Amino acid sequence: MRILLAHDGSPDADVAVDLARSTPWPAESTIRVISVIEPTIVAVTGWAGAGGATGYSPEVDTAITASVQDGVTDVVGRLRAPNLVAEGTVRRGRPATVIVEEARAFGADLMLVGSRGRGTIASLVLGSVSGEVVEHAPCPVLVARKSAISRVVVGADGSPSSLLAETLVAEWPIFGDMPIRVVSVADVIAPWHTGIAPTMVAQVTKAYSKDLADAKVAHQAIADEAVDRLRTAGRDATAELRTGDAASEVIAAAVEWKADLVVLGSRGQTGLKRILLGSVARNVLHGSAASVLVVRNAETA
Repeated sequence: MRILLAHDGSPDADVAVDLARSTPWPAESTIRVISVIEPTIVAVTGWAGAGGATGYSPEVDTAITASVQDGVTDVVGRLRAPNLVAEGTVRRGRPATVIVEEARAFGADLMLVGSRGRGTIASLVLGSVSGEVVEHAPCPVLVARKSAISRVVVGADGSPSSLLAETLVAEWPIFGDMPIRVVSVADVIAPWHTGIAPTMVAQVTKAYSKDLADAKVAHQAIADEAVDRLRTAGRDATAELRTGDAASEVIAAAVEWKADLVVLGSRGQTGLKRILLGSVARNVLHGSAASVLVVRNAETA
């Protein structure tokens, strides 16, 4: 495998490094560490007779470059292991754009990023760079929130993205010895949220009950069929049916089952083609305490 690990020196990026170190990559895999230096603008006093101005400082840029290169060298040293190639590169430009371009040039099978970088808005659950990388990546993206993977939840809804995520779990050797829980959620909108005439309550409630029952049957079949395919591939898989909001229930299943990783497709059955990342994937990315692996559709990569 070819893994591109984005590192910016933040604590969350170090979680991604720890996850990379603990994952049993196939022999002769390559991990390339990338750090991106943004254009350096600093305050310069007394410039052109002014009391203070901003401009480019070669000295500051040299110091930043040396620091970033030292950080990459350190991470590469931590990642080196038998049968694993670790290498590093420092690039310049807009971080998310450069990271995605590097993934394409490297031919990455997987991108590994921390959930937040050095941004100052700590309330954001997913950092802006990580979020943009997930949106535009040419390959699956693993957003690291745990330092290891031992139990996996796979979200399944029968969509092409979901089937792609399932296939990845079936084929990638890193999942060979892990217990896997396939979760499918019957998500039927309750009609009383939109307002109902009193004379129609009984009829609408009956129709809702039938829709929910039909959805449960369909999603149980989706989960069971996914489990059958995973077991055929040699995986230790079980099925779970849940009802409610899809993202919330996938997150809850991961918490209750003590999963370290949630795997899901980038778009579900209701995803608009013009939207790169579906609402369920987006909400799981923002709300999950476990690491999240988003598997992209070919047409959006």
